[in-house]
Amino acid sequence: MSARFPSNHFYRIASDGEPRDASQESAKSKSPNHDDADLLDAYSRAVIGVVETISPAVVSLSGRRGDRGGSGTGFLVTPDGYAITNSHVVGDRPKLLAETVEGDRVDAVVVGDDPATDLALVRLAARDLPYAEVGDSAALRVGQLVIAIGSPLGLHATVSTGVVSALGRSMRGREGRLIENIVQHSAPINPGNSGGPLVDSRGRVVGVNTAIVAMAQGLGFAVPSNTAQWVMSEILTHGQVRRRRLGIVATTTALSRAVIRDLDLIGDQAVEVIDVEPNSAAAKAGLRAGDLIVAVHDRIVTSVDDIHRLLAQFSHEHRLAVTVVRNGARRELEI
Repeated sequence: MSARFPSNHFYRIASDGEPRDASQESAKSKSPNHDDADLLDAYSRAVIGVVETISPAVVSLSGRRGDRGGSGTGFLVTPDGYAITNSHVVGDRPKLLAETVEGDRVDAVVVGDDPATDLALVRLAARDLPYAEVGDSAALRVGQLVIAIGSPLGLHATVSTGVVSALGRSMRGREGRLIENIVQHSAPINPGNSGGPLVDSRGRVVGVNTAIVAMAQGLGFAVPSNTAQWVMSEILTHGQVRRRRLGIVATTTALSRAVIRDLDLIGDQAVEVIDVEPNSAAAKAGLRAGDLIVAVHDRIVTSVDDIHRLLAQFSHEHRLAVTVVRNGARRELEI
């Protein structure tokens, strides 16, 4: 006698000959995916591990009693108290007060300040301190997980996560220079996060949080860690960040079609010299007010930012060829 099953159900015969309710199997297949849960657990473990590693090295920075100025964040990079933060956190204050995650308050002095990159180096009056490992920002990839730690609005050791949204951005520093290779990320940051570390999933600092866009969400910016390492090295070695200076006041100007045609120029803009500082590198090379700089070291320049970028690539000992247009003729000068 054959078995009968309800007509409104579908059954599948298993290998053992027993019927299985296909609707129940389908329901099981729609249950939460354990792989997704494992991924979420792995994400949480990664963030927790980074926070536990880095948080002890993060400090809140503020002025001493009676000082004017805001507050921000910094992070220790050596056990003997050196910490990196933003130049705008330091302001013009020579001394600050640092507070650790445990609530200990330690005096700190400003060792060096570089407004051009919005970075500063301070030193806490303490030793044998926990410190963060500084990573290679050149190895970052768009979409990579990053973690921001800081003191937004005075809330110490606040953690937020996001991803690298873009690389190679530029933003203007307080002195008007462009800060190159800025890291754009989506980890939420607020006033007070400035100077705090942007960290990868292995607990290495890859950026120094420096700015947010007002009235926008998910738009954070960090100075790359490679720039921070360079600034720190310059300050510790020379007491300041050394940069080549031409010693000119200049502006961007358009080239006439006639000049472009007659001199076979590629760009349609040049940097016009407005004034030359006495005894400067530019003065010694023979640059004059009215000269139109069209190339530096055989590379076309169309703005003052281009000149700053090229000067930063060469050491003080490296001689540079500067191509100018003067009185309708092309001249080569050496700096």
